This record gives sequence, structure tokens and C-alpha cells, in this order.
Amino acid sequence: MSSSPTHDVFNRTAQQAARVVISNYSTSFGLATRLLGHAHRHHIRNIYALVRIADEIVDGLAADAGLDSRQQNEMLENFVHATRTALKLGISDNLIIHAFAHTARATGITVDLIEPFFASMRADLDTPDQALASVRGFDQDEHRTYVYGSAEVVGLMCLKVFLCNRSRTPSQTEELEHGARQLGAAFQNINFLRDLADDSLRLGRSYLSADSRLTEADKDRWVETIRQQLARADATIALLPKDARAAVRSAAALFTALSDKIADTPVERLYRERVRIPNASKAQLTAKALLVTARETR
Repeated sequence: MSSSPTHDVFNRTAQQAARVVISNYSTSFGLATRLLGHAHRHHIRNIYALVRIADEIVDGLAADAGLDSRQQNEMLENFVHATRTALKLGISDNLIIHAFAHTARATGITVDLIEPFFASMRADLDTPDQALASVRGFDQDEHRTYVYGSAEVVGLMCLKVFLCNRSRTPSQTEELEHGARQLGAAFQNINFLRDLADDSLRLGRSYLSADSRLTEADKDRWVETIRQQLARADATIALLPKDARAAVRSAAALFTALSDKIADTPVERLYRERVRIPNASKAQLTAKALLVTARETR
């Protein structure tokens, strides 16, 4: 079915909205997406925008507006329902959902990846009430399930974009899927360590332990796990299309630098402040990723 001028304008506006979301919420991922080939760039922004808005709903947007627990759940479920409807119809009056539905239908992202994501968002609303008298801990199984839904499936969605209309053998696809999941998990676990203060004090969550607080030894074990996840992901980057590699390498390098900085930061300090990578260092990591990719012959 050919699109009308009205539909073209709406699609373009939706994609511009998604670009604004990523530029306002993440300078690092915004920079990385600019390294992607034209065929991938807007699709990755569309995925990021949807998951970011859902994440904001459960991370305080609804609560800060004065919504109680029931209303927060209702707001999330309305967002979930609108997303499901858009996937069926190919259109939504919500610009961010419309942009995501366009990407999902174009690249083959299906409910088997989307529903686990929303399940993890629901888990975020299952936390102590406003007084935050206690902190909800996640045991190993809960952590594994949460990270799969909140991060690994997002990596798999991005992989769907990168491999759209690209040929890979079944074994290569399996390797790439493993790498995408490992990279997503590493990113999420690094964020958990970086956001210890906000997650525990404001949101009442302890994603990395069933206990309310990590020890120095706990932190060191998580850093080692993250380094292993990053190494497994790095081993698969060369299998990606070349116009996706620099962006993925740049993002992976940034999170590697973050994990190294976290490793050198006492856990008690992590509970007080959020570590950051200077912009100059980000630029150097990006330049190196571009150089490594440019030197590859295929």
C-alpha cells in the first residue's frame, strides 16, 4: 500500500520525536547512533525512545505527578496496550509508539521480544511504597529475568535492525544473538552499579543483590561478570554489518571505561554519587572505534 503525503509527514514527525528523546536523555547513545549507517539510524532511535519512555513511567515520572500505585500501573498498561495496538494496525496517535511500530513492522521485531520488556517494567512498579522504608532486593533468578526483559531483548531488537535484509548463516546469527544479549546485560549491570544511589534511595530497588546493600566484594564480583559479558560481546562485533560496527564498538568502549572507573571506586562512594566519563574521553573512544572499523577490509 502506497503512503499518502499526510502519512509521510506523520512518519517523519514521529521519527523526529524519537530523535529528540535520545538526544535529551542520553548523550552517549545519541553519539553512538550518529555513527550508524543511514538504514539503521532512525530505527535504533525509535527503539530507544519507546523503551526510554516506558522506563521513565516506572522510574518516577508517574509517581512525581502524584499518581498512586494503582494509577501508575494503569498508566503503564495504557502504554503497553497502545503499543500492542500499533503493532497490529501500523499506526498510533502517540508519536513515539508510532515510530516504534514502524520499526518493528519493518524489521521483524515481534511480541516475543516486546512482552518480556514490558514484564520487566511491571516488576519495577512492584517496589516498596512512597516512604521507602525498605529496599526491594532481586535474587539471582529475579535479576536474570529482569535483565533479559529490560536489556537483553533490547539488544536483540537492535540486532533485528542491523540484520534486516542482510544474510547470515544460522551459526553466525546464533553467535550474534548471544553477543547482543551479553552486551545488553553488560550495559544494564553497569548502569545498576552506576545508579546505586538513585536506585536504592529514591526508587527502593536493589537490582544486584537480594540484600538491600552491596559490599565491596559484591561490587568486585559484578565488575568481573560485566567484563566477561563485554568480552563475549566484543568477540561477535566483526560479524555485524560494517555500517553498524563503529556505533556498537563506541558504546561498548564507553561502558568498558565506565566499568573500569566503577572498579576503582569504593562501593560506599557509589552509594553517594554517579560516576561519569568526561566528554573528551568519550570523543577519544569514539574516534578509536571509527578507526578500528575503517581498517577492516570486510
